[in-house]
Amino acid sequence: MSKLSHYDSAGQARMVDVTAKAVTQRSARAHAFVKMSRRVIEELKTNPKGDPLEVARIAGILAAKKTGELIPMCHPLALTNVDVELTLQATGIRITTLAVTAGQTGVEMEALTAASVAALTVYDMTKALDKGIEIQDVYLLEKTGGKSGIWRRVKPKAKR
Repeated sequence: MSKLSHYDSAGQARMVDVTAKAVTQRSARAHAFVKMSRRVIEELKTNPKGDPLEVARIAGILAAKKTGELIPMCHPLALTNVDVELTLQATGIRITTLAVTAGQTGVEMEALTAASVAALTVYDMTKALDKGIEIQDVYLLEKTGGKSGIWRRVKPKAKR
């Protein structure tokens, strides 16, 4: 079993020292889903606050850039690319994010933060229509680079 790296020998939380790690190209993709009613989906284009999808896209990008300020043990990273894609579906909005850097530590938290804040922004911009909107399925899709290389989420097998 792997040891958690954010604790020292005395059990105190700490920032991991990445000084000796090699600089490598690193990327991560994450996912979130905002479940909403057909009525809310139909009213997205006439939202008096503006286009919720575009505002959420920009919020996700900004959030990725602020991850080191929001998550206590995350390193501040010089991101070289952040992409946030929001796709309208029959039951809500699917969000996928990408964070990229050339650095000594991964960008999983940046991708996850982007997805989470984009989802929260969709909720904020549509909550006047329905407080029951749900943010679901926030998870890492893939990460590349670093010592552990490539990791991809395994899709669950369909139930019979």
